[in-house]
Amino acid sequence: MLSNALIILACVVAALAFLYLVTRTSAAHARKEFNDFTGAVVAVIGTTYAVILAFTLSDAWTMSQQAQTNEEQEANALVNIFRLADQTSNGQQIRDLCRRYAARAINQEWPALAANQPLRNGSDLVNQLWRAAGQSRVVTGTDSIVVYQLTEELREMTEFRSIRLTQAREKLPGILWVILIAGGVITVAASCFFGVPNFRFHVLQVVVLAFLISLVLVAIHDIDRPYQGVVIVEPEGFQAAVQTFQNEAGR
Repeated sequence: MLSNALIILACVVAALAFLYLVTRTSAAHARKEFNDFTGAVVAVIGTTYAVILAFTLSDAWTMSQQAQTNEEQEANALVNIFRLADQTSNGQQIRDLCRRYAARAINQEWPALAANQPLRNGSDLVNQLWRAAGQSRVVTGTDSIVVYQLTEELREMTEFRSIRLTQAREKLPGILWVILIAGGVITVAASCFFGVPNFRFHVLQVVVLAFLISLVLVAIHDIDRPYQGVVIVEPEGFQAAVQTFQNEAGR
């Protein structure tokens, strides 16, 4: 959080330094003669950049929400497996694996994702669950339905886990960051070329514009990484799953 504040402050200071340089090299009344032309150029640049900025922020937020939803769906599938296991021949083995899966997700995988580290031995519990589900197959009709439901929930959980790992690696491409940063610099710099008689008012305009653009860029940077940064996906679904396991065991 402190680093974000320092980045925003640095952007505002840089904008003020450029404004000071412009005012030192040309008088306000001289620049005022070109305000119509400058305004037209700034309008085109600002509108184009605003559209890019808005779409990027919206897309980053959508991806973050999807990551949170995916986490909850993975945890829900795990809870369903835990409950269905009670009706299988090796239910205790499957339940123990579910408890270990949730505990590993909270205590090991989430810290590793936050540190942008690869997950080690992450698929062993999934493989054990699949083997246990395969050993639960029986010939009676009712049990066969339960095993089928168990397999379907396990398939969905495996899919959601794969999506989670993919989302942890995804981020905005470098070329898009170049466009966002360059667009912000050009937009703020262009606003400094207006000829404004009241220098304090001009300073206020530049400060507000630089602050807003840098704030949005910092927000995109944090939201763009669902498992790193300030705004991250928390393992709330798995924490709820652990609580459900405890409640089920206490009955």
